[in-house]
Amino acid sequence: MPHLRPVRALAAALTFAFLALASAASAHASTVWLCRPGLHPDPCTPGLSTTVYSPTLVRKGVAHPKAQANPPIDCFYVYPTVSDQKTGNANRHIDPVERSIALYQAARYSQYCRVYAPMYRQQTLAAITPGGPKSSSALALSDVRAAFADYLRHYNHGHGIVLIGHSQGAFVLRELIARDVDPKPAVRNLLVSAILLGGNTLVKPGPKGIGGDFKHIPACRSAHQLGCVIAFSTFDAPPPKDTYFGKPGLLGSPGPKGDIVLCTNPAALAGGSGVLDPIFPSAPFYPHSTLAVGIALLKLTQPRPNTVWSSEPGAYTARCVNSGGAHVLMITAQHGAQVPQASPTSQWGLHLLDANIALGNLLSIVHSESMAYAAQSQAAA
Repeated sequence: MPHLRPVRALAAALTFAFLALASAASAHASTVWLCRPGLHPDPCTPGLSTTVYSPTLVRKGVAHPKAQANPPIDCFYVYPTVSDQKTGNANRHIDPVERSIALYQAARYSQYCRVYAPMYRQQTLAAITPGGPKSSSALALSDVRAAFADYLRHYNHGHGIVLIGHSQGAFVLRELIARDVDPKPAVRNLLVSAILLGGNTLVKPGPKGIGGDFKHIPACRSAHQLGCVIAFSTFDAPPPKDTYFGKPGLLGSPGPKGDIVLCTNPAALAGGSGVLDPIFPSAPFYPHSTLAVGIALLKLTQPRPNTVWSSEPGAYTARCVNSGGAHVLMITAQHGAQVPQASPTSQWGLHLLDANIALGNLLSIVHSESMAYAAQSQAAA
């Protein structure tokens, strides 16, 4: 059984982590890259070998996907709150927990894009628990904006861009897109898609999924659509009234009148139900971390094969639903698959599974978008 103190720390950390958003940019040293082509080691390029399992975890075989040679797109990833440093704001030293989260959430995209992931000074778990050290909420956004400017200036070279973020990372990217992508046509034209998971992305009601956070960037309704947003938070039971996800505003607080939280089903972008393709790293999350406690609370047994990855295609279906005013991606176990438990509380639903429960579907979308971007670029040449 996990100790109570780490569980409480996790719940408090997740509850207040998103408050790291801020509007002011600050002076910034050179970017520290967690992942970038040419880095050694690079946690975002671990290999692609995958053991495939049935929903009941019966081994079915091994796949050896090939990374796309010279992909026309890059992926820019912002990780969620993970730091167990004891200071108010994390420094930009790469700790094992950042390597673990990069493996879990970003590395598999290296099949179809070059992955860039900056370190940034997020609020630590210590700072956002009662009695913790003081911290500055202005640093996360300013660091990521500076890193994105660095990426555009020195590494982009006209490639399409997929922006990927989860939790605090998604909230930071919402602000970055609103400031540095949406109002700037030259940058917006590079946007392949934004994958904003567990971040309460706001839109106006209606089929286009636009307005709210962004004026020019709509929801993705097709795997070939470019310049669009995929956003969802996963639950497998109706969210409680005080849910942190699916309702406008940070952590369910009141948002702008008329806005709703966007839900796009990665298994059926046009709407309806679809079958999910979960993909997980075979290596366990860094065990000496608070986040590892939260993952254990999901009560899922993951296989540990010799390959880098394991997948369980067909284990779950998903549908976007409006449950008590919360727009969420509702997950249903199929064919004897394990039923995950909400972690750390029912208010969070399956937040800690957001990035992996549909990773295979998201990869398929990114692949299709990559081909569409390449075709568009060739036509414009």
